[in-house]
Amino acid sequence: MFDRMARYAGALLLCGLMGASALASEKPLRIGTLAPKNSLYHRQLLEIGEAWRQAQGGNAKYVVFPDGSQGGEAELARRMRIGQLQGALLSIVGLSEIEPSINALQSIPLLFKTWEEVDYVREKMRTSMEKKFLDKGFVVLAWGDAGWVRFFSKDALMRPDDFKKMKFFSFAGESEQQEIMKSLGFTPVPLETTDILPSIQTGMINVVPSTPYFALATQIYGKVPHMLEINWAPVVGALVVTQKVWDDMSPAGRQALRTAGEKAGVQIRNKARQEVEEAVEAMRKRGLVVNKPNPDQLREWQELADKLYPRIRGNLVPAETFDEVFQHVKACRSGRK
Repeated sequence: MFDRMARYAGALLLCGLMGASALASEKPLRIGTLAPKNSLYHRQLLEIGEAWRQAQGGNAKYVVFPDGSQGGEAELARRMRIGQLQGALLSIVGLSEIEPSINALQSIPLLFKTWEEVDYVREKMRTSMEKKFLDKGFVVLAWGDAGWVRFFSKDALMRPDDFKKMKFFSFAGESEQQEIMKSLGFTPVPLETTDILPSIQTGMINVVPSTPYFALATQIYGKVPHMLEINWAPVVGALVVTQKVWDDMSPAGRQALRTAGEKAGVQIRNKARQEVEEAVEAMRKRGLVVNKPNPDQLREWQELADKLYPRIRGNLVPAETFDEVFQHVKACRSGRK
């Protein structure tokens, strides 16, 4: 009798586990991003999804929402927390909503001189940074970047003082960065990316910090046709999913997602860096004016960055993380020498 009861209980448990697995597989894995539809980033997300769907099996569904259709990056982070999205491809703007120390990879202007330095520092900090995200309930699947931030403006502007007369687009969620800009005499205007074009047209903003690829993809360069050729900061990003959805996946699904994410990260980094110059050249043929600062003007920009560092350290970037990044950059340069 007890043997029959045990077998019956075991059968019920097996059915329950199979039912739970089937239910989890029927819930779509929904990924949000600001990346434009059919862009490099969107295509890579679709490839990741196909690899995961096949490995997960069953009725696994995977949906990508491009073009910021689910809101700005702060909103994407919020939607993941409440379960409306299970993942997102985010820049530092959205990632810092989860873990503020990630700002160290993007929010220290004119620190990084080459992509080699960016890669070196990211890899040195990767394990500890991914642990911080996991502690917050998120799994990092891929690290990518999208080029260097440059300044697109309506008129030709060369020196930092020229920009003090202008109104800057600023991400709505970056209140601390906006306060730092104001303290140095600049005028940030907090907006979502979908508001950039109409805000240029109405005169609400006349400077847009942007990567060349984004400027080309969104056609904003047609309204702000001057680009200052200075690599202000790299745009670094990552694909994250919630730990909850990660734990609900089959082992095969997790492995496929991890492998496809790692592969996509490499492809995104390599292709995005190539597309920086391709995008600049394509825009130049369509009327973009590229303004290259002279050595004296570059020195003024570095002096501005030096003034920003004490304000960033301990505010935008935790002090210990700020110091760690500088140490890694120094080590990278010493190694090259």
